[in-house]
Amino acid sequence: MSKWVYRFGGGEAEGRATDVERLGGKGANLAEMASLGLPVPPGLTIVADACVFYFENGRTLPDDLKAQVLEGIAAIEGLTGRVFGGRTKPLLLSVRSGARASMPGMMDTVLNLGLNDETVQSLGHDAGDARFAWDSYRRFIQMYADVVMGLDHEIFEEILEDEKARLGHDYDTDLSAVEWQHIVSLYKRMIEDELDTSFPQDPHVQLWGAIRAVFSSWMNPRAMTYRMLHRIPEEWGTAVNVQTMVFGNLGSSSATGVAFTRNPSTGDKALYGEFLVNAQGEDVVAGIRTPQSITEEGRIASGSDKPSMEKLMPETFAEFKAICDRLEAHYREMQDLEFTVERGKLWMLQTRSGKRTTRAAMKIAVDMVEEGVITEEEAVCRIEPPSLDQLLHPTIDPRVERHVVGSGLPASPGAATGEIVFTAEEAVEAEHEGRKVILVRIETSPEDIHGMHAAEGILTTRGGMTSHAAVVARGMGIPCVVGAGSMRVDLRNELLIGAGVTLKRGDTVTIDGSSGQVLKGAVPMIQPALSGDFGKLMAWADKTRRMTVRTNADTPQDARAARSFGAEGIGLCRTEHMFFEGDRIHVMREMILAEDEKGRREALGKLLPMQRSDFIELFSIMHGLPVTIRLLDPPLHEFLPKTEAEIAEVAKAMAMPPAFLARRIDAIHEFNPMLGHRGCRLAISYPEIAEMQARAIFEAAVEAGKLTGEPVELEIMVPLVSLRKELDYVKGVIDRVAEDVATETGVPIAYLAGTMIELPRAAIRAHVIAETAEFFSFGTNDLTQTTFGMSRDDAAAFIPTYQRKGIIEHDPFISLDFDGVGELIQMAAERGRRTRNDLKLGICGEHGGDPASIRFCENADLDYVSCSPFRVPIARLAAAQAAIERRKG
Repeated sequence: MSKWVYRFGGGEAEGRATDVERLGGKGANLAEMASLGLPVPPGLTIVADACVFYFENGRTLPDDLKAQVLEGIAAIEGLTGRVFGGRTKPLLLSVRSGARASMPGMMDTVLNLGLNDETVQSLGHDAGDARFAWDSYRRFIQMYADVVMGLDHEIFEEILEDEKARLGHDYDTDLSAVEWQHIVSLYKRMIEDELDTSFPQDPHVQLWGAIRAVFSSWMNPRAMTYRMLHRIPEEWGTAVNVQTMVFGNLGSSSATGVAFTRNPSTGDKALYGEFLVNAQGEDVVAGIRTPQSITEEGRIASGSDKPSMEKLMPETFAEFKAICDRLEAHYREMQDLEFTVERGKLWMLQTRSGKRTTRAAMKIAVDMVEEGVITEEEAVCRIEPPSLDQLLHPTIDPRVERHVVGSGLPASPGAATGEIVFTAEEAVEAEHEGRKVILVRIETSPEDIHGMHAAEGILTTRGGMTSHAAVVARGMGIPCVVGAGSMRVDLRNELLIGAGVTLKRGDTVTIDGSSGQVLKGAVPMIQPALSGDFGKLMAWADKTRRMTVRTNADTPQDARAARSFGAEGIGLCRTEHMFFEGDRIHVMREMILAEDEKGRREALGKLLPMQRSDFIELFSIMHGLPVTIRLLDPPLHEFLPKTEAEIAEVAKAMAMPPAFLARRIDAIHEFNPMLGHRGCRLAISYPEIAEMQARAIFEAAVEAGKLTGEPVELEIMVPLVSLRKELDYVKGVIDRVAEDVATETGVPIAYLAGTMIELPRAAIRAHVIAETAEFFSFGTNDLTQTTFGMSRDDAAAFIPTYQRKGIIEHDPFISLDFDGVGELIQMAAERGRRTRNDLKLGICGEHGGDPASIRFCENADLDYVSCSPFRVPIARLAAAQAAIERRKG
C-alpha cells in the first residue's frame, strides 16, 4: 500500500525538510518545524504523488487515500482534544496547497472547514464569542463556495457591502453576531438560487470537496501561467496540507501576520514584517486592511501611528523573534514566516526561503558569507541568474524635478514609466501592441498574473509589503508601489485620482519602486552602477566558472556595454548589421544591384573603409580579447526596399527608373530565403564580398594592434557551411587576403578560421569539417530552426498551444532543446575534437544567455558562451553555477 499521508504535530513529524519532492515546500517545512519542537498546529500532508494520480486517473483519488486521511484526522483529534464534526469542541481545519516550488497565491485555500449550522453554535460557545463564530462561518461559506462550488466570491462581497450600507456600518468589525448570522443566511440562499443546491453541512463532504479543489487548482489558468513563467514542471503536482485551524480573529489578544527574518527589499539584517490584530491570515496578504509593523523600528520607518507588535504584545513578540532567529540559523537562509496569535498563544503556520529582490538577495548572500554562515560557492548558488535583470533596471535621475501625485510603500525597486491601464487584459493587449503600461489596481489578485507580467510596473492603492502584488512583483523583478492610500482608483470611469490631479486611462505615469512615489508623466532615468555586493558575488562566480563568457556585439556601443558587464570577448559580430546605418545602405544597394563584378567591386571599395573603421573601434574596445567576426550571412534581398513607396524613393536616389529597380528586386527574390542564397553561398558566388570583408578585418587588426599595443585575438567565422569544400573555398579567399595584407603592412597576422554550425548536416559531418575549421561556433537559433523545420518568426503562433497541451515543455528558441538540437551539438563537438583535439567550441545564439542552456554547454565541455550584452552577468553567474553543479556530480 502506498503511503499517501504524512502526519505532524505534538513535537513529532513523519517527514522532514528534505522530503520536499513528496511533501511540497509547505508540508516539508511544517514537518521540520514540528520536529524542532516549535508550536505548529497539528495536521497532515497528502503527498504530491496523489495529485499526479488524480490527474492521471480522470480526476479520481487513490482508493486507499481516504482511510489514511481519516487516520490522520483521528491523530489530530487526539492531539487537540477536539472532534471533527463534533457537536461540542468541534475541530476546524484549513486545507492548503503546497507545491515543491513556492507559487504564492496561485492555488486555492479553504479555511474554517468543518463549520455548519450546528458547529458554529459550539464554536461560539467554546470561544465565548458568538460574533467571532458567525464571522468565521461566513468566511468559510464564501471561500468554499468560490473554491469548491465555483461561485464567484464577488457575489458575496456585494451582499456584504449592501448589508453594511443598510445597517450603517463602515467596517466588517462593526457587524454583530446577529447581523453576521443574517448575512450567513443570505449567503446560503444565494448558493441555492445560483447553483440549485444547498451548502454542504457534512464536514466530511466539505473536506473531500476541498481536497479535490486544491488538487484541481494545480491546473487553473493562473497556476499554469505562473509555472510557465517560472519554469516549474507540470508533472510535479502539489501536496495538500490539512491542518488544525488557529484563530487570529478572537479579539484584541489575537493577531495574524507575515514576517521575513531580513528585509526582502534591501537585504538588511533586521526582522521585517506586518500583522493585523483580530484578523485571519488572508486579511494580511489580500490587502483588505492596512497592516501594522511587527517591529517598532519598522513602525517608525513607515510613519505609522498604529502600535507595533513589539509594543502591543511584547512577550509574544520576544518568543516570535527567538523562533525567527532559530529558523534562520537552522536553514542558513532568510526565512519568510506566517504566524497566528490566538489569545496570546503563538502558532507558527509556515516557514520557507523568502522571496526577495535581487539586490536584497545579493546583500543577504554576501553578508552570510561574511558572517561565516555559508561559503562563497553557496552564495553564488543562492542567486537565480535571470533575476540579475532586476539590477539592470533604470532608476529616476535624482537631479530631475518630481511631480508627485501620490505615494505608497516601495514594494519592488526600480522605476518604470508607462500608460495607465486598469485591467490585466489591457496590459497584455498593450504589450502585444508594443506599448509600455503601468497596471493600476485597487489590489491585485492571482488572476492578474498575466497582466502583471506584461506591465512595466504595478501600482495598487491597497495592500502592504507582503500583499500579493508586492510578493509577485519582487519575484518578477517588476517595479511596484503598493498601499498608495492617498490615491483613489475609480474603475467605473477609469480614473486615478491623487494630490488634486485626475489621471485617466492612457495617461503617462512613472512609479518609483524604491521610494514609493507616483509621478505624473515621464521622467529621465539613469542606469545603476553594478558594484558593491554585485561586484563581490560576480568575482566569486568568475573564480568558480570554467567557461568564458563573450558577447554578441555589432556596434561600439554594444561592445562597451558588454565590457562593463564583464564580457571576455566578442563571440559573434554580425557584419551585416554594419551595412544598415545611414549612407551605407545606399552603397550596399549599389553593390547588390550592380550588373557585373566590376560594378560590385566599385561599391565594395566604398564600403571597405566603413567596415575597417568599425572593426578598429571594436578591436580597440576589446583590447586583446578574442573577437569573432562573421562574414556576411543574410540573403541580399534583405537590404533592398520592399514597398512601392520605398522602391520609388531608392530609385530616385540611385537615378534609375522605379520599374527597372522593381524588376531587379524581383529577380533577386527567393521563395525560402532562410534556406536560400545566403551565408557561405554568397561568398562562393561573389568572392569579392568575402575579399572586401577579410581585408577590412585584417587591416583593422593591424591598426588596432598599433593603437592598443595588444595583438588582436582574431577569429573569422564562415556562416551556413554544410560541406567541407564550401569552407575550403572561402578559407582560401581569407588566407590569400591575409597574406596580401601582411605583405603590404609588414605585420604578420595571427587568426583562426572556423565556421558556424547551424545546419544538421554540418553537425553530422563535423569530423570532416574540422579538418579545415579551427573553431566551431554553434548558431543555435538557425540550428533549432533547421532541426525542427520551423521558423522562429512564425512558431509563436503555435508554440504556446504546444506548451499548454503538454507537447513540449518550453519554447526551444528560448531554452535549448537538449534531446534533439542538444544531441547534434554534442555529436558535432565529439566528432570535431576527434579530428582536431584543440578545436575551440562555443555557442552564439540566443541560448547563450539562458541558464538551462548554459548548464548544457558546461556539461558538453564547450569553451565559451556568447550572448547579448545585457545578459552577460546572467551568463557569468549561470556558468559558475553549472560548474559547481557539475563538480558535485
